Amino acid sequence: MELDYLKQKLPNITDPNLLCAMLEQGTVHKFDYGKVITEPGQFIKMVPIVLEGAIKIMRMDEDGRELFLYYLEPGETCALSLTCCTTSKPSEIKAVAEENTVILGIPIQLHEQWSDRYKQWKDFVANTYQNRFQEMLVALDAVAFKRMDERLMSYIVTKMKQYKSNELHTTHQEIANELGTSREVISRLLKQLEKKKWIELGRNVIYIRDDFEELIA
Repeated sequence: MELDYLKQKLPNITDPNLLCAMLEQGTVHKFDYGKVITEPGQFIKMVPIVLEGAIKIMRMDEDGRELFLYYLEPGETCALSLTCCTTSKPSEIKAVAEENTVILGIPIQLHEQWSDRYKQWKDFVANTYQNRFQEMLVALDAVAFKRMDERLMSYIVTKMKQYKSNELHTTHQEIANELGTSREVISRLLKQLEKKKWIELGRNVIYIRDDFEELIA
């Protein structure tokens, strides 16, 4: 990995000493689409910074049901992973590669050292906590206050923006898992959207109108 590549992927980090430390002491890890990166109960041994692709962060209950919390995209790290690193506690989340993904793993023992040594690392961590906290509040509000049809439409918009595409390649069951409901509910709601001609359903694919976000506003 070259220094210029790291600068491109982490534009908010400009301290040359910090960049060099990340380059020298971090390790690059690659995960294929769908690969489980972290599961509940595992001890996290690195601070994962996404360089390419995306990671889906979920919370699981005792029955194995999943609740989507947020995505990690290039230049971002996981606040819950940072918390586990700081407290030396096992992970309470499940992390899955949403695309073919490349991350830079920073050894956990460097996390506190760098917080004292590099202001930009301290700022990076602080901003991570703030951003992830806001995203979890959005997820909590959606579960507590939004109807499932509203949550589904917001989910579709989020996916369109993430993939920069009007084709969403997924199954009804996968959507149900992320939204914490049943496949039957998702299938019924998707068919309602199809009747409105806002989407078109195919085999494991959803074709979405260009003006979908405007239609649901």
